[in-house]
Amino acid sequence: MSDGNGFQGPGRTGSPTGRASGSPADRPTGSSPNGHVRLSTEGLPAWLGPVARAAETVQPTQLSRFLPPESGAGRQSAVLILFGEGDHGPELLLMERSGSLRSHAGQPSFPGGSLDPADGDPLTDGPLRAALREAEEETGLDPRGVQLFGVLPKLFIPVSNFVVTPVLGWWRSPTPVGVVDPAETARVFTVPVSDLTDPGNRATTVHPSGHQGPAFLVESALVWGFTAGVIDRILHFAGWERPWDRTKQVPLDWRA
Repeated sequence: MSDGNGFQGPGRTGSPTGRASGSPADRPTGSSPNGHVRLSTEGLPAWLGPVARAAETVQPTQLSRFLPPESGAGRQSAVLILFGEGDHGPELLLMERSGSLRSHAGQPSFPGGSLDPADGDPLTDGPLRAALREAEEETGLDPRGVQLFGVLPKLFIPVSNFVVTPVLGWWRSPTPVGVVDPAETARVFTVPVSDLTDPGNRATTVHPSGHQGPAFLVESALVWGFTAGVIDRILHFAGWERPWDRTKQVPLDWRA
């Protein structure tokens, strides 16, 4: 069906703010009996097909001009890009960082953070484990209800020296989410994909340094920077992007 905003998605089957039946009781969806976290596209809703296919073919330079240093330097990290189905159709989970943090204060972002030694090999399933662990620590979601189905190429955030692995997830069995630690997170919220594809909610941010990038004005938030850049590329390569006015600018103040 179409939601009337150009996004082809499924019917509306409930919100990830409440627990759904059928959640695995012993391990995250997509994990193997020996505890290794794996990727699986089995059983994904049809509307996520374009995202899964894009993840298999997209090249790093098609996502960002900021790529990991060839030297291997940088802090290994991962974020969880979690898609679910809510009251308004397909949606994406985001959080807003606390305004008191030293880095990226007040910015909406994907759940995520640095890899811990316990997460395992950064070159195999370490980023998958880190994305799930960080999402649980920051939003309280139950990772057993998440099916990981793809990984985007590693990207780089120069200002924080993070080498980021974007991990794609399907919220197969939604569970309640919210702020776990107010010192780190101001709020946790979901954004309908139809709002992200709405041209009226799109703009270009202008940083005091002169850098420009895509942005989304949704859920009383300005989503910009790394998070907006990744969302922008997902919408584009999934074929969900609608023409929008790139001359519409939103200035960022000096603290951004």
